[in-house]
Amino acid sequence: MLCSKCREKIRSGSIAEIYMKVASYLLDIESKYPMLQKAKLNNVIESGNYLILIVGKGDQPKFYSLGGKLIREIGDHFRKRVLVIEEGLSDRRFLEELFSTQQILTINMIWLPDGSTETRIVLKKRGSKSLSNKRIQSLVDIAKKIRNMNLRVEYAF
Repeated sequence: MLCSKCREKIRSGSIAEIYMKVASYLLDIESKYPMLQKAKLNNVIESGNYLILIVGKGDQPKFYSLGGKLIREIGDHFRKRVLVIEEGLSDRRFLEELFSTQQILTINMIWLPDGSTETRIVLKKRGSKSLSNKRIQSLVDIAKKIRNMNLRVEYAF
């Protein structure tokens, strides 16, 4: 049950319903993972098959400790791939975390004639498993939602 203030925040959209579900789940398993007591969950973003947890500065290792057992448990519970990203990262570090399964060769900023910008990421194709177009689109959507970043993802051969 939620108090009237929390219900109003969800209704107005200042807090997403998925945030409340994840926060509630983390409270339920807090006794099993005591390091969660000192972790801060700032936001939760859902896009495609991804669940992105935006956590406080320095809290990312708490979620990946124990060999990633906590992340796997969250992913199994919500049936999504879970990424944990710290708040306040530079754009480059944010992109490295977002594409952590891939080797990033370059990150370039492209200025378009209309005055907008686009960030171009070139990933290494050889020696690594390339991401499907659907997964790339989900990561592009995540970057747009979190950082308002327009991404162009390419593979170098």
